[in-house]
Amino acid sequence: MKVAVFSCKPYDKRTLNEFIADKDLEMNFFESRLSEETVSLVKGFDAVSCFVNDDVNAKVIQQLKQQGVNTIALRCAGFNNVDLAAAKQQGVSVFHVPDYSPTSVAEHAVALIMALNRKTHRAYHRVKEGNFALEGLLGFNLEGKTVGCIGTGRIGAAFCHIMKGFGCRVICYDIYPSDTLIEMGCAYVSLNELYQQSDIISLHCPLTESTHHLIDNQSLSKMKDGVMIINTSRGALVHAQEAIDALYSGKIGYLGLDVYEQENKIFFEDMSSHIIQDSVFQLMLTFPNVVVTGHQGYFTDVALNHIAQTTVENLEQSQQTNPQQRRLA
Repeated sequence: MKVAVFSCKPYDKRTLNEFIADKDLEMNFFESRLSEETVSLVKGFDAVSCFVNDDVNAKVIQQLKQQGVNTIALRCAGFNNVDLAAAKQQGVSVFHVPDYSPTSVAEHAVALIMALNRKTHRAYHRVKEGNFALEGLLGFNLEGKTVGCIGTGRIGAAFCHIMKGFGCRVICYDIYPSDTLIEMGCAYVSLNELYQQSDIISLHCPLTESTHHLIDNQSLSKMKDGVMIINTSRGALVHAQEAIDALYSGKIGYLGLDVYEQENKIFFEDMSSHIIQDSVFQLMLTFPNVVVTGHQGYFTDVALNHIAQTTVENLEQSQQTNPQQRRLA
């Protein structure tokens, strides 16, 4: 099986090569994203492997099918960038990696909370400049604070477990409550109750039509003044411009983002010598109470190895008659 691997960075190539050494797979690595402009690169391949910001729309899927590609192997859990209906119609199998390392993302969410609370990002620069003054660096104790977790799948559950360890009161919202989390002492509440009661809200839900811009003026109006918002899931869960307005008003006291709605234009690339053509993103970076990281929540050795292993397994499985595991379409 010949596989075209898109959005491939050196670390992807290294880990994937480790798992195909004894497999009947031939991988060609492309740093460019899969899109309508690059889909012509798939000529002569049997399958493609994509990442979070590849644009696998209906036109791309049609082109893939015409070029003889019958399998799309995502190297991520999310699949909102793939037109699953078009894939099903064209007879193209789509696989993803539902569980690569829940604790990797959960721990990164906690890292954002700690950095924002104790203002580590600001303290680091002060000390580098010889400024050891503490004024302006006051934080708060996490113990006793109410933490709201929206989405309690594998990552959300790992996050709740960590926050319980800090001594927080953890409340959750999910359409499928977890008995394990309830036994742990977490309480499931309505979304409105979570908005009203939480000091910290962390998002761990997929991007769907119902969760698009989950954090907007309407939901923010129900929250405490000075609430901390953390998003390590999908950028479009947060309406960026309305979040900025809430930062100005003080409704949002802290904002930690590892994802951004328009991240496909900037994330995973070295933009240090370019002018980023996104005024909303640039404005967000000017706030002292905002920490943004470049979609690195998943980026640990354990997660990369698991992603590579599962992707290879999915590609092998796609050659079976009736593949089921991790198949989306």
